[in-house]
Amino acid sequence: MHFARLLHLVDSAIPTGSFAYSYGLESSVTFGLIRSGFELRHYLYSFLQQAASLELPFLLSCSHHASLDAGLRPVAEEYDALLLVPALHRASLAQGKNWLRLLESFYPEAALDAIGAWFRETELPLHFVPAFGLALTRLDFPAPDIQAMYLHMALRDQISAAIRLGVIGPMEGHRLQHDFYAVFDELLASSAGRGYQQATRSAFLLDTAQSLHDDIYSKLFQN
Repeated sequence: MHFARLLHLVDSAIPTGSFAYSYGLESSVTFGLIRSGFELRHYLYSFLQQAASLELPFLLSCSHHASLDAGLRPVAEEYDALLLVPALHRASLAQGKNWLRLLESFYPEAALDAIGAWFRETELPLHFVPAFGLALTRLDFPAPDIQAMYLHMALRDQISAAIRLGVIGPMEGHRLQHDFYAVFDELLASSAGRGYQQATRSAFLLDTAQSLHDDIYSKLFQN
């Protein structure tokens, strides 16, 4: 049942705000980086590679500092410094707030409000990735499961956004999602044991497209 609860927490119907964001997919389509299902497949692999190399190390580091000790400060500061795209920065803060508020209502006995209090006291921004890792670790979910579920959420949200943008149809989208689970072991293995100091960015063209999101005249997504 513990794992079933984790599956519920990463369900797409959970109101954390991810439905409203495309994480650069919309701008990549708008500016011609994705023009076909074939190019979408390449885009998704690059997107997941960057999620594995950038976010997973921070999730692992957060799992080591779930007691909110002084070692968490450089982790939080470094993650904030890496979010250079304004639209992504805003989205991360909104999702972090929604995620923590949701889990506080589910698990009042876990004192998860201490996470928000720590970030307010240290005057550090509470982003989604640290909030995700810290909260689930304090709920006794193991780090490998947390990392795997984060990749699942990242892939699922991109597929959902691609379907709503009309890049692919629902059947094709879910088949593509099914196919991509085959590379999860490779992605998880590539980041195994890496802490936040070894986090790297790898999809620079994607970063460029994300930075142009605010310039799109008509948007379906907030970012």
